[in-house]
Amino acid sequence: QVQLEESGGGLVQAGGSLRLSCAGPGSIFSINAMGWYRQAPGKQRELVATITKAESVNYADSVKGRFTIHRDNAKNTVYLQMNSLKPEDTAVYYCNARLRENFYTDTRDYWGQGTQVTVSS
Repeated sequence: QVQLEESGGGLVQAGGSLRLSCAGPGSIFSINAMGWYRQAPGKQRELVATITKAESVNYADSVKGRFTIHRDNAKNTVYLQMNSLKPEDTAVYYCNARLRENFYTDTRDYWGQGTQVTVSS
């Protein structure tokens, strides 16, 4: 069973920073894109940032210039550095990885359990 382990959420004041981490399994056949999504109460889950294995990145317009995604392929880990946080960034943040668990499985999306980020005004 593939698990993505998230950490780094919490409560921060507006203008502050947080760093999220998401670690994939230590042994995996291949990992393609990794990313972060978020879901605020009463809203649909939305893309925050993604990064391919070649480290091509994509950001939601709302976080450009404030958030930075990067990954450590040796550790199968993706990070999200969030600066200049705003109250509207408050949401549950979910890690996503598109990966192939072993030779016998297909590539598919896996999700972390979610980590709460709360930004107070």
